[in-house]
Order: sequence, then C-alpha cells, then structure tokens
Amino acid sequence: MLILAVLARKNNLCRGFTRGASSIFSPANFLDQTQHKGVALAVFGLLFSKLSMLVISPDPLPFIKDTAAETKEYMKITAIFYYPLLYFPLMVCGTLQHKVGYVLGVLLSFAHFGILVWQKFDCPKTPEIYKFYALLASLPQMGCLAYLCVQFLILFVKGPKTDEDLDSSYYTIYVKLILRKKTSAPSSATAEKQTLLERILEVPKSYIYVPDKVFRFPLKLAISAFVSFVAIYHTALLLVVSVVPVLHIVRAGIDENIAFLLLGFGIVLSDDRMEVVKIVTFYTWLLEVCYLCALTLSLLVSLVMLMKSMICHRTNLKGLYKGEIYSIYNSKKTIRPSRPGIVCWMGLTGYQAAIVCVGMAIQTVVFFICFLFLVFLVIIPVFYGRNIFVFEILGRAWPAWVTLLLVSALQHVTAKFAFIKREAGTRDLNNRESLFLLTYLLFLINTVMGLIVAIWRVVITSLYNIFHLGRVDLSLLHRTSEAYDPAYSYYTNALRVEISQSHPVMKAFCGLLLDLMMERGRAGQKKDAEEGIQENGPNKEINTRRIRSRWQLMYTLVHNPSLLGFRKHFQTSQTAESILNGTPNHSAKTGSKREAEPAPEPDQPAEILTNQEITD
Repeated sequence: MLILAVLARKNNLCRGFTRGASSIFSPANFLDQTQHKGVALAVFGLLFSKLSMLVISPDPLPFIKDTAAETKEYMKITAIFYYPLLYFPLMVCGTLQHKVGYVLGVLLSFAHFGILVWQKFDCPKTPEIYKFYALLASLPQMGCLAYLCVQFLILFVKGPKTDEDLDSSYYTIYVKLILRKKTSAPSSATAEKQTLLERILEVPKSYIYVPDKVFRFPLKLAISAFVSFVAIYHTALLLVVSVVPVLHIVRAGIDENIAFLLLGFGIVLSDDRMEVVKIVTFYTWLLEVCYLCALTLSLLVSLVMLMKSMICHRTNLKGLYKGEIYSIYNSKKTIRPSRPGIVCWMGLTGYQAAIVCVGMAIQTVVFFICFLFLVFLVIIPVFYGRNIFVFEILGRAWPAWVTLLLVSALQHVTAKFAFIKREAGTRDLNNRESLFLLTYLLFLINTVMGLIVAIWRVVITSLYNIFHLGRVDLSLLHRTSEAYDPAYSYYTNALRVEISQSHPVMKAFCGLLLDLMMERGRAGQKKDAEEGIQENGPNKEINTRRIRSRWQLMYTLVHNPSLLGFRKHFQTSQTAESILNGTPNHSAKTGSKREAEPAPEPDQPAEILTNQEITD
C-alpha cells in the first residue's frame, strides 16, 4: 500500500491533479460507465464468497485457530472488516493505471491464488457440514483470482488505459445514437402476420439478456448482477450439502427396526419387515429426488429472474435518461441525490445479494412441498392403484364440478351469442330482460364459483411473489403501495443517485465543454507566444469569442437544476414544492412574491451587453 500511495502521488503531480487522476482512497469510480469492470467484479465476488464461508466457519479469521465459542461472534464481526482490507490492494492496483501497479496486482493475485490452491490440495476435506464443502465453496474464489491474474497480465502488456470517464468517446457515441433519425416501426399488419411459433419464441427471448451495441451498464449495477450470480451458487451449494448428505445417512441406517417404529404410530406397510425396509428406503429416495428437483427448479428460476432483472435495469435506465419519471415512480419525484438515496445506493449490491439468497431458499421450500404433493398424492397412488383418496374426494364431488362447468359455459355462450349485438361495426347489449333474469338466477352458483376464484387468486399471487421474490427491480405490492416495499424502495432511490450523477448526455456535454476550453487555452497560449501579449491587444475576434462564451455560460448556469437552491430570489420566493426535477414552476409564484424580489444593489452593477455585441 505504501508503494501504491507513492505511485498515486507521483501520478497526481505529473498530471497536475487534472481529471483522471487516481487515488488509493478511491479504488473504483462507481459512477463511471466507461472503465473496465472486470477487476471490481472479481474483487466483489471474492468478498461475497468469503462472507458465505464465514457464516459457518469455526475459525472466522485465518490466523486464529480453535476460536472459543464466547468470542466467535466478535471474530466474525472483525472478519467482516478484515477481508475487505485484505483485498483492497487488488482494487487499487487496477485503478492507478501504472505498470508498476499492474506488476503488484499480478504478484498479489498470484500469491492469493497460489496459497488458496495449495491449501485445498493439502487439505481438501474439512468437518464443516460436508467434507468437501470448503473445496466446493472456494471454487468462485479460485475463478476470481485466476481472472485477476490473467487480467493484470493483459493490462501490463497493453499498458495503462488513458481514456477515462469524460475523456471516453462512449458518451458522444450514445448522444449520436439518440439524435440519429429513427427508422419507421413495423406496421400492425406486419405484426399480425407473425406465426404462432414466432409468438411463442418471443416469450423466452424476453427473458434472455442480449447486450446492446452502445448502452453500457453502470459499474454499480454490473457488480450487483455478478454478486447475485455468486450468491445463487453459494445458496444452492449450502442447500445441497445441508440436506442431501443427511438423507443419505438416514437411508443407509434404515433396518428392520423401522417396521416396529411405524407400528407404534399405527402404520402397517406390510407384514414382511424386509419389504417394509424396501418401501421406506424407496420413499426416502423419493424425498431426495423431490428435494433435488425443487432445488434445480429454484436455481433455474433464480438465473432466469437475474437475466430479466438486467433487462429491466436497462429499460429503467434508458427511460429515466429520457425523463420518464412515471415509468419507475408512481408520483412526481426529483432526480437528485438525497440522504436515503445515498444510503440505498451504497448498499444496493449487498441488499440484492441477500434478497436473492433468501428468495432462493424460500423458493426451494415451496417447490419441495409442491413436488411432495405431486409425487405422494398423485403419481404414486396412480402408479400403484391404492391410497387414491384425493381422486376419491374429487370423484364424489363430480356433480358439483359438472354443474360449475356447465354454468360457466352457459354464461360464456349466452354472452357471445345472445347478449351482444353487432351493428355497423359497433357492439352493444341485446336482450336486456333475459340478461337481468339470468343474472338473478345464477347469483348463488356464481357465489360458489367465487370461492374457487378466491382460492385460485391466492395460489396465483403466492406463486407470482415466490417466483419474483429475489428481484429488487420489481415491487411485490400494488402500484399505490410500492413505497412500503423496502427492496423496491432501495432500488428506486439508488437509481435516482445513479441518474443524477452519471447521465450520458450530461457527461457528453461536460466533456465537450472541457475539451473546448482546453483547445481554446492552447490556441490562446500559442498565439500569445507568437505575437506577444504586450504588443497586440485583444482584437475583435477574441472579444466576439469571449462574449459568446459568456452568454453560453450564463445560459448553462440559468438552466442548471443543481444551482437553483443557491440563487437569492429562489431562496426567498420559491418552495420545495414549486420545483419539480430541478425546473422552477413559475405558476407557483404569486404577485406579492414577485414584488418582494430584491433589486440589484447599486454598488454591484450587472454586466450589460449591447445587441451589437450579442450579434457579434
């Protein structure tokens, strides 16, 4: 760290503290969309993998063995701060953009990777939950460290990257894409010609994330997506090693005594005790199959929801870039930093990783129960032809089911052929007397159908919320109650900070202004050196350029939302409610407030430019 600090100070002195200067106290610019994201993703993956293993580790700190039970929780809290400091130099080595920093990054990453691999080869089996759990849990760490080794080598060979943030051409390319003439959208007739197969294929395509040609994800959201992927792996591993080995042990320990145990509960599977052992062993194997199927389904759902979240992130960012506030928020919001916004922006990655873990665990439990119901109450009774009491209950209630189906069909048929009339391309009600009579006669039967609809509504709502439990970009509450969903509130507040500080159009505008100022400064210095400042005074061209620059600066400052609160007349005449998204609501001003605006003081005259000067 001392070597990196010296390198950072040397770089700052050489660059004159201009834009792009790096510091060891700023290991990554999380608001930069143009920098290389690989190093930051790998380091955050390392940290989360360490946290996942830290939860059940008997020794939280690597240099303390046989940790006492009284101090284990304190050691875990210490380890939460120790591991970020341990991997902090890896982040700084990729930020300094110096070959010595890349060499140090190669050495550090190779050292971490070599020590980790040596430990796992030396002691692959551990007593934690499962003998190979530590080895399997360290695979993401090995992958991240191996990537860092290769990445630092590539950066060392290619040399430091000079284009940083405002110097990058990404923002100007993004603006050019926005200003480009849009091609005409496909007509509705063309859309109707799509075949059924094409419409079916559009559904899975909407869940597959395909990178855009120009759009780039902010670093913060990219880290959140990668950490969520690592969280899915660790959660699946924990769910497997904590249940499946136990089922193996239980199945291996089943003997003839299980028949006496079941007999104590009044359960007689067979008179032959060996046959009872086979049946119980088979049922235990079915439990394991159901659990693994539930875990696999939960894993697939989590991965699909992660890709869908990335698609939704991109859509939300593009919408907010265009000013579509109501696409995310259900009320008028100001896109500017705030205290809760900063807190949510800092913790969004951790929030999303934790929510993904909890969501995947709940999904596994619910899917496991559903598979048990399907296997033990439907498939096995049908296969063996006994214990089909579910079908017996449904069979005894067949008159009610037939009645409900016939009444439902009757209402649909009469609504289509008897109660709707079509005349001159319009629709209206027909046979109103019969409609009113049928509505009265079917009131009670519709009440019974309403019970079934209510149960189905609960099932659909539960399944929908369980499927989307791991997503923070989607509220599980109604549109009017989204503010009470903490995960969605964290996400929307974080987007407000992200948009206000890293808008591509704003950064393209700032980059062009800085480039223009630097070019004018170099041109003025060159001209002064050639002609001499004392010999030739400012000519008309310089005056015209200066006047135009002042008017452009004034126009920019007047329309800068972040400066409205510092203006004297706005502090006295405007309230927070009269300013929306940084734009003053002039209709909120009253006549008395306009009269109360202070006049310019005589000792501070404002600079007035004539029309001729403005024209020039």
